[in-house]
Amino acid sequence: MALTLPLTAGVDYPPSCADYVSRIADDEDIMEVVVNQLDEVLGRFKNIPEARGDYRYAPGKWSIKEIVGHLSDAERVFAYRALRIGRGDITPLPGFEEEDYVPQMRAEDRALADYVEEWSAVRRATIALFRNLPSSAWSRRGVANEHPISVQALAYAIVGHVRHHLEVLASRYE
Repeated sequence: MALTLPLTAGVDYPPSCADYVSRIADDEDIMEVVVNQLDEVLGRFKNIPEARGDYRYAPGKWSIKEIVGHLSDAERVFAYRALRIGRGDITPLPGFEEEDYVPQMRAEDRALADYVEEWSAVRRATIALFRNLPSSAWSRRGVANEHPISVQALAYAIVGHVRHHLEVLASRYE
């Protein structure tokens, strides 16, 4: 299913998602991007040696393993929101504090390859969810973190969030 509908800030997504949504070009089919990003990310991380997984570019910044773990956590939250809203659930959904999640993952106790494998599994589940949503679900809106958001905007946010972190990796970690 090709999906390139225009999104409107404030109606389809909150200001906090604007950077992520803006990373998707108007002519990109979001489903193609969601699927293709899987191989892109796996290819990118397979080239990072395990010994580099704990690297931080500055004190207090996330390690590479923490970034990958964060990508999994955030995608799970965004996809759960898309599921609930896509199924017509109008219950407002709470926010989440990513800075509180990262220390709880104890990234130093796991291998980078394990985090990458977990992210891959999460992305495959996201792909299955999005592929099987009826077309009417994509325009449904709900409330998450006290802001309106559509299912389509959540898909854009998932992809844009990963693009953001890949750019950070390229500029500060590699």
